[in-house]
Parts: sequence; structure tokens; C-alpha cells
Amino acid sequence: MSGFVEKPEPVQVPGLTHLHTGKVRDLYRNEAGDLVMVASDRMSAYDWVLPTEIPDKGRVLTRLSLWWFDKLADLVPNHVLSTELPAGAPADWEGRTLICKSLDMVPVEAVARGYLTGSGLLEYNESRTVCGLALPEGLTDGSELPAPIFTPATKAAVGDHDENVSYEEVARQVGAETAALLRQTTLAVYSRARDIARERGIILADTKFEFGFEGDTLVLADEVLTPDSSRFWPAAEWEPGRAQPSYDKQIVRNWLTSPASGWDRKSEQPPPALPQEVVEKTRAKYIEAYELLTGQAWS
Repeated sequence: MSGFVEKPEPVQVPGLTHLHTGKVRDLYRNEAGDLVMVASDRMSAYDWVLPTEIPDKGRVLTRLSLWWFDKLADLVPNHVLSTELPAGAPADWEGRTLICKSLDMVPVEAVARGYLTGSGLLEYNESRTVCGLALPEGLTDGSELPAPIFTPATKAAVGDHDENVSYEEVARQVGAETAALLRQTTLAVYSRARDIARERGIILADTKFEFGFEGDTLVLADEVLTPDSSRFWPAAEWEPGRAQPSYDKQIVRNWLTSPASGWDRKSEQPPPALPQEVVEKTRAKYIEAYELLTGQAWS
């Protein structure tokens, strides 16, 4: 079992139709047919949406995504139409709501990796490949790859885990032309973001994007280059051969798998509530990532 420990009831707003409650975002459609995407403060880990929220997390994700969309606008268009709060929406939606184009979404997580870690490391240790791509001998946890690679994954429902797939499988699913465009765009966006982050003392180890089509045009959607969708590491502390410190939910993962939580990840029991100290440290990490990347003070 996995999924929501406590699934929230969708907020009812006049003129909006609720479409979906995701791990972090709630999705609505307005009367014009546009999507209304609301980033909550929910936290997920190990395929569970936890019972404890991280204050301001949704606003950090939204504001950081908007900053990145602006930096990437010459490479790929994005789905944002407006940040205006819909009429009748609760005040808490301020700063976490985007009005977006309704796209024909590509059913693939477009993942770019510049460093070896996570599920990529597990596969490499078994076969010296990642998503079927051969890599050189001698790499270890945190190693920089010879060049960034496109390592797509299937999109999973809440409670399920994304599964890495080969490029050939993506081409079978969406067609060779779309697969090639996905790979080209993903690697271009990753390379731009990697260089921007590096200038700010941050390593962008890997990240995932979601794309959709508006007619024949590929459009960048959902969130982009946030601590939820990316692994950001402090460059000054980078040391291959071990797990790297990161600006993301690793604090939460570490606590959940520690004796302090009393939770057995392999059991079917849902994870417990997070202690206040873990909540505060996680919130601080998300804000630190925002401030370092953008150069703007959080307020």
C-alpha cells in the first residue's frame, strides 16, 4: 500500500471544476477551459503523501518555477498564462496558483542526468548502464557523467513509483519524431539550467520535466527545476563516492528511515507525522535553494 495517508477534500470554488488531486498539486479547469494549478504544501516520500505539510513549500515551488520559466523562455515555450488568483478562490491560494494552457500532455517523465545517483546508480552498479545507455567503468555515487544523458521514465499514479524506460520504448509510445524532440529539448534545458546553477555554487545533478503539445509546438509544463523535481547539491561539498548533501526532501527521507520514526518502509503501515524540527529544517532547505538560485530574499 501507498498513496495518501490522509487524502484532502478538494476546495470548492465557483467557476472551477476540480480535475485531480496529485501528490503536491491540485488541478482545476476554469470556465474558459484553462487549467488552474495550485501547489499545496504537501510533502511526499517513498510513494506516500505524508500527513504533515511543510509551510510555504507550494509558494517556493511556484515562485521558483516562474523564475526558471523566464530563464528558459528562448529555448522552449511554457504553459503559464497568468498568476492572477481566480475569483472566489481562498486567500491561501495566493502565490501558489498558476493559470495554464490546457495541453496534450506527453505521457513520459523527461529526465536528464548529469551526475550518477539514485535509481541511475542502482542500474549502473548492476549493468554499467542507465536506461540502457552504456556508461564507462569506474563511476560511483555522485560522479559527473561524461555528458548529460536523457533517461526517461513512465508517469506513475499517486502511490506508485515512476519506472525508468529506454529511449526505444519512448519512441514506441510516442513516435520517433516526438521522442527525438523530447530528448533534444530536455538536454538543452538541463544544460542551460546546470550552467546557471553552477554560477551560483549549486550542482544540478538531475531533474525531470513534463511536456505537452499545443498544436505542433512542444511546451514545458507543470513545475520546473524545483527541489521537488530536481537534485540540487552544494558544489563546495561535492565529493563523489558518497551520498551528497542536497537542497530537497532528503531530511524527511533520512528521518523516516531512521529508528526515531519507528516506521518500517517495507511494511504496509503509513508513515507517521513529521516532528516540528524536521518540518522547520526542510522548509529552510527549500527556501535556501530558492534564495541561492534566484539571488532574491524569500519574503
